[in-house]
Amino acid sequence: MEDIVAGVLRQWQHVRPDLDTAPMALIGRLNRCSALLQQAADAPLADEGLSRAEFDILGTLRRTGRDLTPGRLARETFASGAAVTKRLRQLEERGLIARRADERDRRVAHVSLTDTGLELVDRLLPEQLAYEAALLAGMGRSGQDELARLLGELLLHLEGRLGSRMPL
Repeated sequence: MEDIVAGVLRQWQHVRPDLDTAPMALIGRLNRCSALLQQAADAPLADEGLSRAEFDILGTLRRTGRDLTPGRLARETFASGAAVTKRLRQLEERGLIARRADERDRRVAHVSLTDTGLELVDRLLPEQLAYEAALLAGMGRSGQDELARLLGELLLHLEGRLGSRMPL
């Protein structure tokens, strides 16, 4: 039995045997896994009417334990400022976050979780983690740990090359 990427690689080898498709083997599988995991892992959040991006904002506020500016939330969640602004508006309308103007600079807003937002994150996070653990259970713990270690190495490498906008 082979995964979908293996089939794609075999097809490329057939029509272009001169190409080294090793990067495609890794990046194709990472992209496919990411898409499938995102689709599956967002299901419990959707039951609460939340997107992954909205939950990331709530989770960021919870894990940092302090008010954050929209700009800092954008950096922490790898989102654009416009996307964060839209999500903050939606979360505020639901009563999950509050915004207050900075005392010294009224142009700066500080975002915090409301009690309702805090309760939601604290209730959802254990459910979300259990659901994600169930998705990965077929790999076994040692396989998960090894994959996490290798992906951590890849992430450090990519952040070092792409994060500083260095040429490849």
